[in-house]
Amino acid sequence: MFHRLAALAFPIFLMAQPASAEVISASDDSFVTRDVSVVRADAKSVWMALISPARWWNSAHTWSGDSANLSLKPQAGGCFCERIPEDPDPKKITLEGSVEHMRVIQAFPEKVLRMRGGLGPLQSEPATGVLTIVLSEHEKGTQIVWEYAVGGAMRYPLPVISKAVDGVMSQQLDGLANMLGGRLDAPPPPSPEPAQSEDETEDEATQGQAPEISVEDAIDAMQDD
Repeated sequence: MFHRLAALAFPIFLMAQPASAEVISASDDSFVTRDVSVVRADAKSVWMALISPARWWNSAHTWSGDSANLSLKPQAGGCFCERIPEDPDPKKITLEGSVEHMRVIQAFPEKVLRMRGGLGPLQSEPATGVLTIVLSEHEKGTQIVWEYAVGGAMRYPLPVISKAVDGVMSQQLDGLANMLGGRLDAPPPPSPEPAQSEDETEDEATQGQAPEISVEDAIDAMQDD
């Protein structure tokens, strides 16, 4: 779900990737990405947010440049689609456009949403994918499992496209989780290293170095010998 110009889709897809979750399997023409998050919200709240991608999908990963143009009909055969607004030009008649990103193949409210389609640069390839989002009860709220399985011929190097897709899928899950209050399973920020005193810094700098000897000490040592 990327820029309007298809020629720019793949480079933009690779830019500004977040820390990805995991490519859990890969072969010559297929791969599976997976991410898991826990949010402090009940399954109904998560489901209602999930089926409203205009509220959390990253606008940078749309063809129109605005996630407000996204819609999702949560029933079998329903479209995860995007409206391409009319680009007014007083010199000619202009029209609206549209994009089908994925097609719903299973909608089990508060439990599973499964859709089929090639996202982003995969849209121009024979390859397709199945996105499965599973919600389950967790002691802190709701666990969201986000898995995208891609297979088929594609003109992109698989190690490159799989990592790019993985990063963007995790980015979308982060967007959903942030709308619901944030990921409860987010890793804590690294602890700052304790400040060192000047003496400690000097000790580290001289560690392993031969001790300094004055000229006088050296002469005395030679005379003692």
